[in-house]
Amino acid sequence: TITVKTTYPGASAELMQGFVTQPIAQAVSSVEGIDYLTSSSVQGSSTVTVRMELNRDSTQALTEVMAKVNQVRYKLPEGAFDPVIERSAGDSSAVAYVGFASESVSAPALTDYLARVVQPMFATIDGVAKVDVYGGQQLAMRLWIDPAKLAARGLTAADVADAVRRNNYQAAPGKVKGQFVVSNISVNTDLTSVAEFRDMVVRKGGDDSAALVRLKDVGTVELGAAATETSGIMDGVPAVYLGLSPTPGGNPLVIVDGIKKLLPEIQKTLPPGVKVELAFETARFIQSSIDEVAHTLLEALLIVVIVIYLCMGSLRSVLIPVVTIPLSMLGAAALMLAFGFSIN
Repeated sequence: TITVKTTYPGASAELMQGFVTQPIAQAVSSVEGIDYLTSSSVQGSSTVTVRMELNRDSTQALTEVMAKVNQVRYKLPEGAFDPVIERSAGDSSAVAYVGFASESVSAPALTDYLARVVQPMFATIDGVAKVDVYGGQQLAMRLWIDPAKLAARGLTAADVADAVRRNNYQAAPGKVKGQFVVSNISVNTDLTSVAEFRDMVVRKGGDDSAALVRLKDVGTVELGAAATETSGIMDGVPAVYLGLSPTPGGNPLVIVDGIKKLLPEIQKTLPPGVKVELAFETARFIQSSIDEVAHTLLEALLIVVIVIYLCMGSLRSVLIPVVTIPLSMLGAAALMLAFGFSIN
């Protein structure tokens, strides 16, 4: 399964459907080997899901989808973010969900830490396609503007947005070369704290110093969550979850084993007051099925041996099924391996 996700903050579902979802869906529908295609549009977000035919080369399909999306990129609205294209096994849920709970660390701060430190660690596990955040809140600098104070000073919200763009950007000033010395130039052109944002100049003063307007004069500034629509709880404590999705060839048993090996190392790096726990994983069901198959085979072999011995009354006759049953199983396993089937 290949998914194309596009974000356009503030856009309605109708706008997303007509100007984002439809062009992308029409473009990728011509990719060879598609089984079926679905799409959905909600406020600010568009998702196009392409389900490929069985045994289709997912790498080649991903390349073709990327090429088709790039062909219609110019048709998307100017304010829309670049489409994010992901490849997965097509399962509706992740292989495992790891919860991080804390009563002392806020959800935005915990989400920011997990994105910078823990997500890259989980992404290195063999067979993991992506690591998604559930219940997290993106850390952001929130500017709360008072319309009355703006109007009293003859300013608008556009003036504040323009001031933020002018005073908060990344610069690459380069370096100065002399005959014998080369000096790198470093310029602080971005704002990094709440205090710096509060003191940011929205409008410069003229001869009258009272005309100088700073951001704190027309509103308040805080470091918090960009949006609070989502949240998570683990054992009654606010939490953020990471969901690990497998690649088309990823083995859930290997992925879960890799998670369990990483958890002690991750626990050492977590901020004080944060508890980590493997909340859910599918490997236990797969392992239970494998154990049940092995148990059933041993029971069947034992029953066959006992029945033959009771009927024939000869240990020599018992040796025949004892030898042929393992050989038959090896033959079946060899055929499965030859046709590319796994034990899953």
